[in-house]
Amino acid sequence: MRIAFLSTFYPYRGGIAQFGGALYKALEEQGHEVKAFTFSRQYPDFLFPGKSQYVDENDTSDKIPSEELLDSINPFSYLKTAKEIRSYQPDVLVTQFWMSFFGPSCGTVAHFVGKDCKVVGILHNVIPHEGRFFDKPFTKYFLKPHDAFITMSEAVEKDLRKYEPLKPSALRPHPLYDHFGEIADKKASRRVLKVDEELKTILFFGFIRDYKGLDLLIEAFDLMDDSYQLIIAGEVYGSFESYENLIAKNKNKERIHCFNQYISDQEVATFFSASDACVLPYRSATQSGVTAVSLHFEVPLIATDVGGLKELIKTGETGEIVAEANVQLLHEALQKLFSNDLAIYQKHIQDLKLEMSWEKFGENLVRFIENLN
Repeated sequence: MRIAFLSTFYPYRGGIAQFGGALYKALEEQGHEVKAFTFSRQYPDFLFPGKSQYVDENDTSDKIPSEELLDSINPFSYLKTAKEIRSYQPDVLVTQFWMSFFGPSCGTVAHFVGKDCKVVGILHNVIPHEGRFFDKPFTKYFLKPHDAFITMSEAVEKDLRKYEPLKPSALRPHPLYDHFGEIADKKASRRVLKVDEELKTILFFGFIRDYKGLDLLIEAFDLMDDSYQLIIAGEVYGSFESYENLIAKNKNKERIHCFNQYISDQEVATFFSASDACVLPYRSATQSGVTAVSLHFEVPLIATDVGGLKELIKTGETGEIVAEANVQLLHEALQKLFSNDLAIYQKHIQDLKLEMSWEKFGENLVRFIENLN
């Protein structure tokens, strides 16, 4: 199959670029002809809340070859990108959608790729975590020219049906990220991070945004005894001051270790290998790439019952689910998980890993495309 793939790719950083790179490789390895198209400008700098949109020179991200054509705020580039994709004469255009901001650019490209090309969107979110006035019209604009969709959680599937009740879709769980390396020795990883080698270790990982509930986890950690330590690893979107204030008041503040920075790909294995549990105290969610990373490293998860998180986090098997974003409930879940044998969680995760490969996701995607009318 001849596949045009419109997404963010290397040299842009973040989970969506990593997803695109992993899927690109899986499709190529299965013998399909794949061409990647990406942004010449993803966000204007003044709209990007982090420090950089790009991987650094030491990053190990897959260097996916791509045509850097689409400027998210330049309509002339929308038509130019569509023209280049048409000239490639693909059987299908695969897009990714994770934020309504990209509705006009990617939606216009999808509209103008030509009638002979199927258009299939992989939806990470439909309704965003942090709403803006343009979300609804931009999302509708993006979805309209698509023929079909892939969702990765029941929550996203449900949100899709509010906009597109009839178009074909398939639910395919988020594959596990496997490009961050192998599981490393736990004590050696803790020595690298300069944290205690013996304490039970809790990890919060990923970009820090209000809806992710880090404040709740810090407060829950205040209720833990002195046999635990908390690692916070990720770049904050906005200000870290409110979290610093919570940490300063925490009776366990000496055992809270902050790595308030972008975590490069080569550092990921160290953080997860050092950890006994990963916590997602989210106030809202659809699915999370952090779940896929944690499961790859066989680290059990604790997450709130929002979006599609519980579809991979099975209570007593791959982790524990908390009924709502609540400090006391998070504390109770942490105590429950650590009172159990962590090896039992790891065995269930190992079984799940066999089913969650990028190869299988790619095969299912192609089969779904082939069956479209």
